[in-house]
Formats: sequence, structure tokens, C-alpha cells
Amino acid sequence: MHPLDMTKVYGRVAEIYRLRLGEAVSAYGEGMREAAAALTAAVRPQEPAATWRDMVSYWSDAAQRNLIFWDTLRQRGNNWIAHEKAGKPPLLAFDYEIIADARAFARPANYALARILPPDGVVLDPDKRPFLIIDPRAGHGPGIGGFKKDSEVGFALKAGHAVYMVIFFPDPVPGQTLADVSLAEAEFLRIVRARHPTRGKPVVMGNCQGGWAAMLVAALDPDNVGPIVMNGAPMSYWAGNDAENPMRYAGGVLGGSWTALLASDLGGGVFDGAYLVDNFEYLNPGNTYFSKYYNLYSRIDSEPDRFLEFERWWGGYFLMNRAEIQWIVENLFVGNKLAAGKAEWAEGRSFDLKAVRSPIIVFASLGDNITPPQQAINWVADIYPTTQALKDAGQVVVGLMHHSIGHLGIFVSGAIARREHAQIVDLIEYVEALPPGLYGMTIEEDRSGGEVKYDVTLTERRVEDLSLMQKYDRKDEVPFEVVANVSERNAQAYETLVHPTLSAVVTPEMGRGLRAVHPLRAARWGLSDLNPFLFHLAPFADFARSQRTLRNEDGPLVAAERFGATAITAGWDLFRRLRDATVETEFFRLYGTFAMLGPDLTAPATPAIVEQPPAEVAAALAAIREGGFTDAAVRVALIAQKRGSGQRRLSTLKQIRELVGHEVGLLALSADAAQAVIRRQAIIVERAPEEALATLPLLLGTPQEHLRLLALVDRLTTHIAFGPELTAFVAEVRRVLAEAPTPAGRLASLPSHATGHAV
Repeated sequence: MHPLDMTKVYGRVAEIYRLRLGEAVSAYGEGMREAAAALTAAVRPQEPAATWRDMVSYWSDAAQRNLIFWDTLRQRGNNWIAHEKAGKPPLLAFDYEIIADARAFARPANYALARILPPDGVVLDPDKRPFLIIDPRAGHGPGIGGFKKDSEVGFALKAGHAVYMVIFFPDPVPGQTLADVSLAEAEFLRIVRARHPTRGKPVVMGNCQGGWAAMLVAALDPDNVGPIVMNGAPMSYWAGNDAENPMRYAGGVLGGSWTALLASDLGGGVFDGAYLVDNFEYLNPGNTYFSKYYNLYSRIDSEPDRFLEFERWWGGYFLMNRAEIQWIVENLFVGNKLAAGKAEWAEGRSFDLKAVRSPIIVFASLGDNITPPQQAINWVADIYPTTQALKDAGQVVVGLMHHSIGHLGIFVSGAIARREHAQIVDLIEYVEALPPGLYGMTIEEDRSGGEVKYDVTLTERRVEDLSLMQKYDRKDEVPFEVVANVSERNAQAYETLVHPTLSAVVTPEMGRGLRAVHPLRAARWGLSDLNPFLFHLAPFADFARSQRTLRNEDGPLVAAERFGATAITAGWDLFRRLRDATVETEFFRLYGTFAMLGPDLTAPATPAIVEQPPAEVAAALAAIREGGFTDAAVRVALIAQKRGSGQRRLSTLKQIRELVGHEVGLLALSADAAQAVIRRQAIIVERAPEEALATLPLLLGTPQEHLRLLALVDRLTTHIAFGPELTAFVAEVRRVLAEAPTPAGRLASLPSHATGHAV
């Protein structure tokens, strides 16, 4: 790169850094001004007696509040110890039974398949396909998908689906690899399908890292995978925006994968999931060290149960083999090889995401700073650089975007489960009937009548527009390629110079000892009944609960307390903003310099690859004059949609299925056969729309079929208000069929309403 260009780039980086520092200081000042205004409004002149009452109630409450607060932390520690002794079972709100244990497989792994037992009052529908839910193995244990009654598991059960969950055990099987895990999950999928042979392919739902695990399974065994749902799942690890997604710089800041190898060697050959949890807590130190505890303290009469419930899951740390974390870091976190087809599960055998033909629903949130939307969806553009390429491949991708919920809220929020996850479950039965393409999913609420009702709208989108979510046209991903190369060299140096010695010195027993004193664990067992200073706290806390003296929440002392809490939180937030801005700036200064010495910074990080249309396109166009009644009905529906608004409402899809679904014939076919019909006709309509309509009569061999098709169309237009564009299209269909050189030419003499009684 020309030195002048480098100067411009460095100038831009410096300017962004200056702006971010200014924004951080401005946000801190604004927060403090608002807190001070609230304090000033709350502190008013009082009579001495009122001031005395406020002081007495505040400090009496504070004494009781502190006893209950520390007793809650003691209970957290006791719960942690009890959970450890119990073997850290899944923290599900539902009963379950183990169906298969992968520790007994030919290639063993510490995974098992569990069937969720429906609670009382829930009846499963024998005609609905099963769900297989994969939770993330990202430091914590399984159960997040069924953590509450209102959850992914809960709403799938309420909808009548049998639900299975992939669970895992705390300790890996010695020698297991990520390939063993993926093969075990693929075997679980086959077991689920065998248990429900007449219900269609299982729905596979993956949470966070369980999302890419679901895609790995689908790439290994695409013939057994039904619709895939990825919730907050990172797939394109280099993606994101400056000032928004600090976690994407972790690989570069740490120098690549060697730190994971070091942590594994210090663990006696296994990687401690507590390190991954540390990464999450690093993102928001204000919440980690203060806010969540002050929230507990300030709501001490209502918050402990929720706090303890969540901490049981958050404090359960699971282990990985050294080879597993090495594969994950090198291929995904740092290498970003999955979408490029370079992530190998065996020598010379890569996970091929193009082999996945199942429809995919991607649920992401703009408020998620761990898996931002760019990381959740950019893989689509990496594999299918254009909308036409996506359609030619016969792939359906539906994107659902939330505007504010955080990463964990995607999985544990009851409100999200009732709104987003319930609608995803509702859409599953219809997503396979969509023609290939990219769709945006929006959820609408109707609160009239005193009951909240939801409807889903699907709007066609363009793959090319995905780049709008990321600044700089993804050119800022170039330095991450440098990180991958630096990581590879650092890992080689570590393996040569450090690993042989360290692995010989640190025994598995020493590794267990080091894990026991990890700060996250020590914070739990250190505040438990093992601590002699807390052992006798319970009766005092119980007495405080029974004799609560509530403070005046509108008093000046409470206002002063809240001001202090706001000041501390604002200080932590200022530190976080300054830290993130500095780390990001230095990342681009360092790795951007190396990038400039290599690839041109103006080149896209992932250049678009112009692909030839697959053989399926040529075969579909060659068969434009072939087919039967079902092909004709699907073709008419697709042409009508293409000429319409480009939107599909789930309520309308349900009406259409109820009115004509069985007569069209798709429901009588297997899911694969039905999708083949839809894909074939979608290609024809997309590539040759005029000829598709002109050759429509050739698919209908008899006058009865002509009348039957028009009868279905008339029935739909009678019961559903489609709009004027469809009325014109129906007239055109009628004209094409009437002019066809078949006995159906007699239709020209029929009045327009006659076809309504033809069937």
C-alpha cells in the first residue's frame, strides 16, 4: 500500500479513537448529571422527626438487608457445592430420561440424548415432527434451552411436538475430538428420526455455539436434518462493527490460539470452561463486579430466588479436551474457516455447509454484543454471494432480528420465549413450503380483546443487502486474516518450545488443584458453609426475613444510595468504554499494519465468487413443460407471489393450507419430495417467469384438472383478500388456460363463477 494511503488509514483510526473517548466521557458526564438531578429532587427539607424516622428505617432495613444479602451468597455457594457433588446434571425445568449415551459409542464422547417428558396437561401430537435441541458447550452445562417453563422446550411441547435435548457431562472422554462430538450428535439425530419415522425430519435447534454444532451435524448428515433454528449462534467470527463488538478482537489481543493451549496444559491436558465464562464477564465488568450484586441488594425481598436459579447454571463449569478447544479456536474463533469450507473433521474431509439443504431460521439481536447479527448471518453471503446463487442452490434462510435483548436473554427470557420462540415453533410447519430465498421475519402483536395475539410476516430480502449491517463493506475483516496467520505461528512456537515441558510437569492432579482455586470457583465455595464466618449466618438471616423493617424508598438516604450506585456503575462503564476503544484501536494499528504489507486493504475480506448455476437449475428449466397438477398449483402460487408484495403472512399461509392444502397434493408427499417440487418450480418461475405461465396448461392434461385448478384459485380469492394485483393475475391464468390447445378450450365459454363449482 502506498505510504500516503497508510497515513489516511491511521488518521481514520485515530479519529475514531478520539471520537470514542469523547463519547465515553460524555456518556459518563450525562449519567452523573441525571443521577445528581434525581438526588436533588429526592432530598427535600424535612422536620427533625421525619429525618429521624427515615434514618432509623433506612439503617434498620440496611442491617436486615445485609444479612439476607450475604445469606443469599452463602446459599449460592452451598448450591454450587451440592451441584458439583451431584455431578452437575442438566438444569432443566422439565423431567427427562436418557435415551442414548455416547460414552458407549464406537467413537465415544461425553454426550447423551435425553427425551423431555411432557408435564401434566401437555398432550403431544402424533402428527407433528420432533425437536432436537442442542445447548452450547461454552463453559457452562446444558439446560439453557429448557431453563424455565416458558422456554424453547416449553413452547415446543405446548405446540404438541416431542422434544429431545442433547446434553453433555462435565468431563470429556479422554481423547475425544470435535469430530467425535459431531458424529455422536448425528447418531442422536438418526435415533430421534427412527423413533418418529412418520413425522418428518426432526427440527434441530441450536443455541449459541449449539447453533454451529447443529450446522456441523447438518453438513455431516443432511438427509436426516429437518428445519434448523440457530439462536444467537456465531458463524462468521470476524464480522462485527467497531465500537459495538469488542469480543471479536480477543483472538488478536491474546495472540491467537496459544493461550487456549497454555490453559489446557495448566489443566493437566483439559481446558477449563471457567476461562470461557471469564471472557463473557470481561465484556461488562460493571455488571460482573457490582451491578448484579447491587440489583440483588436493592431488591432483596424479591430477587434472591431468580438470582440463585440463574447462578446455579452460570456457576457450573464444564471441561473440554485440549484437542477440542484447539479445533474450536483455530477453525472458528480465530480461523473463521467454517463458512470457507476449510474446517476439517477428518484429514481431507471438511464440513461443507453447501451440503445443508434444510431451511434455516436465524434469530439474532442488535443488543447482543457476544454474537452480533453480523456474526449470526454473514456466513450466508460468504457461501452464497448473491441472491440468485442462494435461490439456485435451493436454500431457504429466514432471519429474525430483535432490537435490544442481550445474548443470554435470547435463551432465558420468558418474554422472548413467549413471543419469538413460540412464533418460530409456529412457523416450522410452513418454512419448508417457502420457495428458496432470503426472508426477513417480523412479529406483529394484536392486543385488542384483552389477549395478546401474534402474527408473523415474511418479507423477501436480498443477500447483497446483508453488507449494510456491517461498516466498511467488510474491509475491516482483513486484519483478522493476519491474526489467523500470527496465531498459527504462535501456536507452532508454543508447541515446540513450551508444551513438551509444561505437559510433563503439570499432572492431571495438579490441574484439578489449579481449577479448584480459579477465582470464579473460589468466589462460590469461599462464600458457603465451608467458610466459618458464614456457617452460622442462616438463623440470623431467617430472623431478619421474618421481622422485616422496610425503608422509605422515596427517602433521601435511599436516593443517596442510588446516586452512589449510579456513580459506581457509571465509573465502571467509563472504564469499559475506554478499555474497549483502546484495545480496538491498538488491534487495528498492529494487525492493520501487517495487513497493509500483504493484501490490499481496499479489497473485500471475502471476495465474491461468481459460480455457475448448479445442475439442478438446468434440470428444472429443461422440465418446464413437465409435471402434474401439484406442479401446476405450486407454479401458480409462486408466480402470484412474485407479482405481489413479496410478503407472506403466517396467518394467510395457515388459511391457504386449511382451504386447499390437501387438494394441492404437497401434504401427501414426503418433506423431501415436496421441497423438490417447490425448488423446481421456484427455479422455473425465477428464471423464466413468462414461459412458466405460458406452459402452465401443459402440466394439466385434462379439462377436469383445468377446472380443478381454477376452482382452488377461486376458493382462495373468495375467502382471502389478496389485493388487486392477484385479481388481475387470476384473469391472466384463466385466459392462458382458456387459450390452451387442449379440450380445456371449452373453458372460454364458461362464466367466471362457474369454476367455483367444478370440483
